[in-house]
Amino acid sequence: MTASSAETKVTILVDNEAQEALIPEHGLSVWIEAPGEQLLVDTGQGPALARNASELGVPLSSVKRLVLSHGHYDHTGGVPEVLKCAPTARVYCHPGSVSARYSIRGELPKPIGMPAAARLALESLPAGMLHWTTRPVGLGDGVGITGPIPRLTDYEDTGGPFFVHPESRHADPIDDELALWVRTDDGLVVVVGCSHAGLINTLRHAQRVAECPRIHAVLGGFHLLEASEARIERTVEALAEMQPDLVAPCHCTGSRAVDALKAALAQRVQPGLAGATFTFGAPVGPWVEGFGETPAGVHA
Repeated sequence: MTASSAETKVTILVDNEAQEALIPEHGLSVWIEAPGEQLLVDTGQGPALARNASELGVPLSSVKRLVLSHGHYDHTGGVPEVLKCAPTARVYCHPGSVSARYSIRGELPKPIGMPAAARLALESLPAGMLHWTTRPVGLGDGVGITGPIPRLTDYEDTGGPFFVHPESRHADPIDDELALWVRTDDGLVVVVGCSHAGLINTLRHAQRVAECPRIHAVLGGFHLLEASEARIERTVEALAEMQPDLVAPCHCTGSRAVDALKAALAQRVQPGLAGATFTFGAPVGPWVEGFGETPAGVHA
């Protein structure tokens, strides 16, 4: 599966739903291939990644960069497998992604942070291969990472009962979340992990960072599964105003939100499931010097 010299190919490798012959898994992993770039955003929980990648003709050994959107287990569990297959891959994640975190429903805390094996794999990387990312990062012409996402809307939150300690019940702001963007002639293609910062906050920040007002496509988890009807309505309304050409909701979006998106955006909403592939124009640059970091100085 190789992108031509004039296109960007995005393939969902891991998702809660999957095409026939692929393994569904609660998690997300997205492969992006463009001229000179082979990127993986997130790794799912782990078990489905290698099988699905093989079935889809995506060699994990060719991963040049691994971007972790945030530190939850269902996005980072496959890190050891990826780094075993691609030992020279550069990894980009926020320092907070390795922190302990929990989901608490009733009285039962559930650890949902990065698995110990994934943390160890990151700690074992050679010097210069792990890039703690605390601001916008340019990965190359027309490709970048948002850095931490400002929370500016009054209707978006992290989307669940998330905490940094199982006893103190101190809320987890999940402020380590990042998104990846690709700037094309048609506008921005934005790949999100779970949108814990809010989908609209994320897209607006990507527009500012990439200095591109047009959202061409957005793919990934929108974390609206437990959102109120009011929040879903305002999110869909704001997204519709951006007039994206493609919306591919995955993972944690939830059926109510997907139905609302389809009602508002009709055929522009496409199923986001493992095996789905989308083709866009090639990245166009250059990265804007002076905003965030350039590829040579991403360790913050």
